[in-house]
Amino acid sequence: MYHNPVLLEECLEGLDIQPDGVYVDVTFGGGGHSKAILARLGEKGRLFAFDQDPDARANAEAINDKRLTFVDANFRYLQKYLRLYGVKQVNGILGDLGVSSHQFDTPERGFSTRFEASLDMRMNPRIGKTARDIIDTYTVEELHRIFGMYGELQNAKTAAQAIVAARANRSIETVTDLKTALQRFAPRGKENKYFAQVFQALRIEVNEEMAVLQEFLTQSAEVLKPQGRLVVMSYHSLEDRLVKNFIAKGKFFGEVEKDFFGNDLKPLQAITRKPIEASPEEIAENSRARSAKLRVAEKL
Repeated sequence: MYHNPVLLEECLEGLDIQPDGVYVDVTFGGGGHSKAILARLGEKGRLFAFDQDPDARANAEAINDKRLTFVDANFRYLQKYLRLYGVKQVNGILGDLGVSSHQFDTPERGFSTRFEASLDMRMNPRIGKTARDIIDTYTVEELHRIFGMYGELQNAKTAAQAIVAARANRSIETVTDLKTALQRFAPRGKENKYFAQVFQALRIEVNEEMAVLQEFLTQSAEVLKPQGRLVVMSYHSLEDRLVKNFIAKGKFFGEVEKDFFGNDLKPLQAITRKPIEASPEEIAENSRARSAKLRVAEKL
């Protein structure tokens, strides 16, 4: 079951939809945001929807609308696929990052700490390494890096050592195996949060989420028309920091570059000074909205 799209009205407002414009939803999922965009487009409007998850394709096929083009690919290939369709510039781009509720709620995908499953966590089940491969083959140093950086674990090194020690005796293949290996290192009373952080770290590494986000943002700035809108919703501080820095400085790290006259060299301007967050009412209806931060920028 796909859940309600988060911050739907705020996303549509941020996109500032022109009826005959060309828009991109880079995270189609259940199609909630896409359907709402289509409802605001006129006959000449077009929407390109990207998603690498096989379940999303079926959802797109159910929307019988000639204005919609579904692209079965990761949004890191945004520019490449738009070019294939003869599109150089667009009026707006929407990205709803992270894992859909549907992916979390499908036990065999291995995204959730709640179900017993093989450690998979690939958003595109047709390619790449799984979480199990990482647990199986990464060194203590590599595991330490991802748990510290992507999971923000306080005891990242201890967790890494515990996994390498545990796998020496028997392979860690399932959600339960992994939780068992780390159980005694989880802070008492905060076990759920701890395992959620471990799973987040593995999922980000499996899907190269930080690299994908940087590639996407860089390309977005290139494919947007002047005054085109970029609307990005993130669910954890690592993603939000990259989005915020790119909008503010045109780069992910370091300070904004300036031209000869001291003007900032950056492609985007923030429309919202602070990220938009969900109302208490929306959070009560949809728990996924709790950590959502929405940023809106315009191409200069």
